[in-house]
Amino acid sequence: MDFSGKDKATYVQETFNSIAKRYDLMNTLMSFGLDKGWRKKVVQTVEARPGMKIVDICCGTAQLSLELAMAVGEEGKVTGLDFSENMLAIARENLADSPYASRIELIQGDAMNLPFADNSFDGATVGWGLRNLPDLEKGIKEMIRVVKPGSMVVSLDMAKPTMPGFKQAYWLYFEKLVPLMGKLWAGKAKAYQYLHDSAVEFPAQQELAKIFARCGLKETRYQNLAGGVVAIVSGRKPQD
Repeated sequence: MDFSGKDKATYVQETFNSIAKRYDLMNTLMSFGLDKGWRKKVVQTVEARPGMKIVDICCGTAQLSLELAMAVGEEGKVTGLDFSENMLAIARENLADSPYASRIELIQGDAMNLPFADNSFDGATVGWGLRNLPDLEKGIKEMIRVVKPGSMVVSLDMAKPTMPGFKQAYWLYFEKLVPLMGKLWAGKAKAYQYLHDSAVEFPAQQELAKIFARCGLKETRYQNLAGGVVAIVSGRKPQD
């Protein structure tokens, strides 16, 4: 993948800083409005309940953090972490009028080196983030490190459909139309070309579940959404 002579972390940070203002709109357009339902499934999969403390890695504009905040209740807490200052600025705007804002703490930080102690959280989520990490397994292991034994680690990300015909149509849409949409509505065709390229290189959902297991998680599984265009991959940190 071409990072314009930069390391991946720098390139990704600059890319998301550049598209922050239109990020939520583009997510809704590209998913045909299905993204909210996908986030709700993540909340279910991470087993969010009142009183829990959950960390949302690569939280972006905090849309998933908000869904989690609804589930953890007044006694719970969601910590959203992202390394893009512009995405976090939009997140703060999104929280400004939300009744759940007091349950969410936003932090700028690095998913490769989480600024949290071991066994700090009751669950960890990452939405659309793992494929952007410079070291996938290190990022997963960091999430495992900061959750308590028995807790869930859950990823929502692009996947690879396998149905003949639909698979070819999907990749054509993703390769040709998504960058065009990015150009028309966000003025950032190159940024959305990266979205396609990163999805191509990202492990298929079946392989990602195996990587979760290799990193030390148990009960690993994947759930296909929208015909396998998107998938939730999850696993549980073993009890001591």
